[in-house]
Amino acid sequence: MKLLLATRSSHKAGEIREILANVPDLELLDLNDAGLPETPEEEGIEVFETFEDNALAKALHFKLLSGLPTLADDSGLSVDALEGAPGVHSKRFAPDRGLDGQERDDDNNRYLLERLAGVPKSERSARYVCVAVLLGGPDLGLDLPDPLVIRGEAEGRILDTPLGDGGFGYDPLFFDPAIGKGFAELSPEGKNSRSHRGKAFRALAARLEESHG
Repeated sequence: MKLLLATRSSHKAGEIREILANVPDLELLDLNDAGLPETPEEEGIEVFETFEDNALAKALHFKLLSGLPTLADDSGLSVDALEGAPGVHSKRFAPDRGLDGQERDDDNNRYLLERLAGVPKSERSARYVCVAVLLGGPDLGLDLPDPLVIRGEAEGRILDTPLGDGGFGYDPLFFDPAIGKGFAELSPEGKNSRSHRGKAFRALAARLEESHG
């Protein structure tokens, strides 16, 4: 089964490959593997107000380009004290300063702490959300809904200061009370076992395995 993973994030691709590693006969290609160069049009894909709509738009865009069944996700952080922000705008939460990669992540984290200044620990509840969409499942010979949409969430709270040196995005500020650790303190395997993306893609893997078997 050849499946396109619609992401240019090496961090995200690595997490998803690890989670789907045990799906039989699955060949997972990212956008670079598939020879799809980055284009300006990609900036206009994720313009919707829900994770579901953004993930579906991304899957459709790259399925049309590649001709392959395509797996896409949209994910982000929802903070209760900020009425759900940054939400679908998690990647570009801080004011645009022309930053990218780790510098952008760091800037988003600083901005989040600024927005939460003075908010007590008891009111810093938050959750990570991931919505995965598989488009073209029947093209793989699988008896699955088309599109297949799966949502995963991880509950936690936002710290006052960064903790740990692993993960990416908002992980240094995301604390998981159930295990008493921040996401950036966890090993990749530990994070996958707890994370929103881990939950969504494990559920997806189960559906792929069930349909394939």
